[in-house]
Order: sequence, then C-alpha cells, then structure tokens
Amino acid sequence: MELKAGKKIYFLSDFHLGAPNHLDSLLREKKVVAFLDSIKKDAAEVFIVGDIFDFWFEYKTVVPRGYTRLLGKLAELADSGIQLHVFVGNHDMWMKDYFMQEFNTPVYFEPRIFKWEGQQFYIGHGDGLGPGDHGFKFIKKIFRNPFCQWLFGILHPNLGIGLANYLSRKSREKTGDSDALFLGAENEWLIVYAKEYFKQNNEINYFIFGHRHYPIDYPLGDRCRYINLGDWIRNFTYACFDGNDLQLLHWKD
Repeated sequence: MELKAGKKIYFLSDFHLGAPNHLDSLLREKKVVAFLDSIKKDAAEVFIVGDIFDFWFEYKTVVPRGYTRLLGKLAELADSGIQLHVFVGNHDMWMKDYFMQEFNTPVYFEPRIFKWEGQQFYIGHGDGLGPGDHGFKFIKKIFRNPFCQWLFGILHPNLGIGLANYLSRKSREKTGDSDALFLGAENEWLIVYAKEYFKQNNEINYFIFGHRHYPIDYPLGDRCRYINLGDWIRNFTYACFDGNDLQLLHWKD
C-alpha cells in the first residue's frame, strides 16, 4: 500500500480507560481525544494497539457505561474516511463486533503483518509473546475460550464488570512500578521475541507492540527496529510513519 502525499500512519496503545477511578480515567480520555483531534488532518490510518479499556466486555445488547468522548471521536475519524485498526489487549480481549459495526474498524486478536511503501510492519499488543510468563499464558487460554466467555456473559453486568474491575486492580497492585524501567535487551521479553521472529522472517522492518507501558525504540539490525509504544497513563507516547521513517514521539497537550 502507498501513502498519499502528506499523509501519515499513527500508532498508540494502552489507555486503560476506567482505571484507577472515574476522574483520572476521564482526564486521560480527554488527552487521548485531544491527540486524535490533532492528527485528523494528516492521518491516513490509526492503529490502537490494545488495552483501550482497563476492562471491556460486549454483552449481546449492553455496552459498558462511559467512554463517550473517545467513542464519539473514533466515529468522527471513521466517518471522515480515516481507516481505524484495533488490536485487543489483555485487558479488553473480550471485544466482538461492536467496533466493526459502529466504526467499520477491524479488530485483530493476533499479531498481523502490514506493508506500506515497501516496508513491513509486524504489529500486535504483545501479551503472551516471548519466553516465560506461563501463568498468564494459561489464563489467557481460559479467557479466550468461547465457553468461558459465554459463562461470564450470563452474569449480570453489575456483577461481571465489578468482578473484572476488582481483578484488574489487584493485577496492577501486583505489577507495581515494574514497567517504569528498561530491563535490558536480554530481559525485555518482547525484544527477545522480536529477535527470534526476525531470524525466521528477516523482511520485517518494524516490530510494533504495546503492553509493556515503557516507550522503547531498539535497533534489531541495520534495517529493523523494535518499537514499544509506551502508554497514555504516564508517558503519552505514540509512533508516526510518514512513508519513509517511523518515529516514536511524546505528545504534549
């Protein structure tokens, strides 16, 4: 695919809207919306690479309360002709068809390869990739199981969403500030994963992930880079591809 002159592709992830409380989430949502508004003039496509919400579950006839500013802005961008792409993360993996119906936005459940201007992009949220973390990988299989999703879906939303928010809060307490430092290339599991994948497919130019919450631009070779998009909790970082090069940038309101 080719980009029209002056057009760009944007990548961002990890808003975790809904956490840790309504006020903080609302302030963060307004920042995300302001950023999306600032790029609508030159954006050809926008990739949101997982964990838009701290929890999201699409019941058959119920959509979780809140997030009206973000959903409205996404609808505006889609209606203006900007192609949106959404990857599910480990906090909002229970998406179904709501985004496709409302915004004509494809929702991806696994990493995908895209190609623009002769350059290949391997894009995914990043959860469950790389070595270790076997406990989460086992839990992810349970959460992704259609029967388990059906069981959760028969719970009343007040009970189901309340339980999910509680578990999410406990998970954050356990994680603490472990995402505030670079762990070194040998301990950054997504760098390890990207290196191994690159050995099998050395035509990839950019590995773009979220999940880690720490912005990273790490060279994997002369023409390949690993990009972690950071988050919109403390870093407010995103990536931008102009047809020639990709930059990892910090947004200031």
